[in-house]
Amino acid sequence: MDGFRLEQKHGKARVRVARVWRDAGGRHSVVEWNVSISLFSDCVDAYLRGDNSDIVATDTMKNTVYAKAKECTGQLSVEDFAILLAKHFTSEYRQVHAAVVKIVEKPWERVHIDGLPHDHGFKLGSERHTTEVILEKHGPLKLTSGVEGLALLKTTKSGFEGFIRDKYTVLPETRERILATEVAASWRYSYESVSSIPQKLLYFTERYLDVKKVLVDTFFGPQKEGVYSPSVQSTLFQMAKAALNRFPDISLVQLKMPNLHFLPVNLSSKDNTIVKFEDDVYLPTDEPHGSIEASLSRFWAKLGEVPPTKSSAASDPQRNLLWHGRLTALCASDAIMESSTVEIHLVCLDESIIGIC
Repeated sequence: MDGFRLEQKHGKARVRVARVWRDAGGRHSVVEWNVSISLFSDCVDAYLRGDNSDIVATDTMKNTVYAKAKECTGQLSVEDFAILLAKHFTSEYRQVHAAVVKIVEKPWERVHIDGLPHDHGFKLGSERHTTEVILEKHGPLKLTSGVEGLALLKTTKSGFEGFIRDKYTVLPETRERILATEVAASWRYSYESVSSIPQKLLYFTERYLDVKKVLVDTFFGPQKEGVYSPSVQSTLFQMAKAALNRFPDISLVQLKMPNLHFLPVNLSSKDNTIVKFEDDVYLPTDEPHGSIEASLSRFWAKLGEVPPTKSSAASDPQRNLLWHGRLTALCASDAIMESSTVEIHLVCLDESIIGIC
């Protein structure tokens, strides 16, 4: 191509579809999905010669979403629907060698009337269930799930001390503050083929709820005493580690946790004190905010090692201990210890003026 290199993909974004299922007892279930599809295909002639004969029309992709939703006579998870679409595009068209399907599920939740679940009534929740499927025609499956908009806040058991101080630092150290964030989490499953995926009905929907519960429980700690957070970074790491320890079919967890600041309010005039802060009155803010994100993965997820099973863990407890217990923090160095089994990538983007991270 005259010394040029062309990389291309095409697809359809923001295809909105809702599906209702009705069981024999009269109970309804509903999902609403926002689907985005990208196809990697051999359609170079469309770019070079204006020949569209190898293009799958994006309108066809849109119609396929509705057709496949119609074909799903039984309720299924958003992950299973994404896999279904990716399988269709990579098998139906010889030109397509890979498909990427991303879906965001709108959080319609069943309502309860007088303590009982309503058969066909739903209300809109807050956090959103997400998934991304990457499927090659002759390659492995890459399956990621996640949650967006998970707003969490605790009014104590949080502090921030011992950070770098210089001539621009005005932030006081504290062992008592509000910790608030809106978590965006994603986790990658270790399944590398469609055939290896569990066949249990709504498996990924249950796993989504279970992972979310582990993240939330780790953030807050026990009901009465809670758990102290010395930084957002520390809490983020504990949340990711808890998810990996709990779910062996998850190989990587990525968390984004902005630090949404609640600033102490002190008001006074020349003559008197109007408000004296006593860990009670705050100014909630969302701009600027600390931006903290990291990914935590099992080391075999990077090197292709087969993860330990329950049987192999029992027969080789030393390997199991290493696999669970070692990590390497990769912040400013690319060095990896030979005995490392988990790695963490950490980014903290300090905000302007206030400087709260």
